[in-house]
Amino acid sequence: MYYEFMIHTDDKTRILSAITTLKHRLADFIEPDFGLLNELLRLEMLSRSEVADVRSERTVYRRNGALLDLLTSEDQCGKLLTALQRTGQRHVVNFITQNGGQKHNDVMTSVKYSIW
Repeated sequence: MYYEFMIHTDDKTRILSAITTLKHRLADFIEPDFGLLNELLRLEMLSRSEVADVRSERTVYRRNGALLDLLTSEDQCGKLLTALQRTGQRHVVNFITQNGGQKHNDVMTSVKYSIW
């Protein structure tokens, strides 16, 4: 099944840029401990050692920061959106794809990501 996410962009900015911009705000409400990391492992976005590194962080905020620091490609960002959707964190997907809820008058880019 496919979900179409609308991403506000200027100069063809992609999801990785949006996540980077929203990183500090995302660290406040992503829930990494109840299935997200396992789903990212299953999607092969993270390796077992990366999951262990993220889990070793003492606070949820630091775990989220460590997770977001591992994002280096649009493909990984698509897998993150898929994993968030699958673990009941659609509100986070919406936050990312709507640039933190900001109003925009610029170009919108449509991106399709597979969500199983």
